[in-house]
Amino acid sequence: MADRKDPYRKFRYRIEMDGIQQAGFSEVSGFDASVDVVEYREGNEVITPRKLPGLAKYGNITLKWGVTDSMDLYNWMQDTIQGKVARKTVTIIAINEAGDDVATWKVIEAWPTKYTAPDFNGTSSEVAIEQLEIAHEGMTRTK
Repeated sequence: MADRKDPYRKFRYRIEMDGIQQAGFSEVSGFDASVDVVEYREGNEVITPRKLPGLAKYGNITLKWGVTDSMDLYNWMQDTIQGKVARKTVTIIAINEAGDDVATWKVIEAWPTKYTAPDFNGTSSEVAIEQLEIAHEGMTRTK
């Protein structure tokens, strides 16, 4: 019988960023890649256009975390607002049950494009969540 490999769980992960110390994130979403389709047809061809690859595009990544006294990600956004864009490499790492790194996605030339402060509600018992959306110029799976 072949050795069975179970898929990795989505709740065990960590994130590394150049020069930013952030303990943990409750959610990471939106990292994807796509290629535009360019349709092209010459007048003497059949009525179905040819489909050619166009520009590669990468979706923005949203990071969510519980509010703490850490200001690193907020300050990264503030620097961007003030025109000092610091592009960073962001690495998203899946972890197995034994605590080993098992899958890694490297996001290059990332910079913050949107910060969302938590909303507050006196009748709620939920954790206050901050969000940061980052744009980037490429993503590769390295492991």
